[in-house]
Amino acid sequence: MTPRLVVFTKAPVLGGAKTRLAAGIGKVHANRLYRAMIRAVIRRTRDPRWETQLWVAPDAAASAKFGGVWPDDLRRILQGSGSLSPRLTRAMAAKGPVIVIGTDAPQIRARDIAQALRLLRHNDLVFGPCDDGGFWLIAANGPVDSALFENIAWSTDTALADVQRNCVGRVAYLRTLIDVDDIEALRQVRQS
Repeated sequence: MTPRLVVFTKAPVLGGAKTRLAAGIGKVHANRLYRAMIRAVIRRTRDPRWETQLWVAPDAAASAKFGGVWPDDLRRILQGSGSLSPRLTRAMAAKGPVIVIGTDAPQIRARDIAQALRLLRHNDLVFGPCDDGGFWLIAANGPVDSALFENIAWSTDTALADVQRNCVGRVAYLRTLIDVDDIEALRQVRQS
């Protein structure tokens, strides 16, 4: 069974993403950086060893071009409504190995995805932790139970810990990356 790499991405429209970063550098520059981060993550993680899918939000943006930010040759799937919990549950509902990443950690590489797949051979879940208490990757041999994502305080410094409380089975971890959500995180990535 071919593993799936699910890339969660928001439409790269002015004011539609990176609002905390925009507070420090302005909406136009934040949008320019977000577009660059999307391109970088997709370029660095595409690999013939897995199927890469773009899970897009909002649903109405699925057919938009965005100047090639979302490659035309990648399958686009609608994230659908609701918080991150039901959207992750839907992305991880199919049978087989699935890895979900976002586009907020531009340091992600194909070798990270390959390592997550290797770790899934002997573990039930794999996380790529972020320095802010969240995670940049979650991997499982699907389908996952929706209970995994119950009572999660998303976008907080307890998001990973909240999901870990719901974990059943063996868990492995990848390297910690920086989630670029604000100007301080942007500075850290530029210095690394």
